[in-house]
Amino acid sequence: MKGKSKSVLKGPKVHPDLAGFEMNIDSFGQITTTLDRDALNAFLDKEMPEDKKLKPNKDESNEE
Repeated sequence: MKGKSKSVLKGPKVHPDLAGFEMNIDSFGQITTTLDRDALNAFLDKEMPEDKKLKPNKDESNEE
């Protein structure tokens, strides 16, 4: 019988700007991260496309 090979745990594939980013929740439910909240928000603002669902439609704004 062959023994199972040990799998090496690899981290998830991430954007190079977020390399080393980790997020944990402690026993009190507080979120701790390795990246500053403002830096994370700046990254998300830069990289995430605008959400069409959050913009009001022209039809909806005319009804009010």
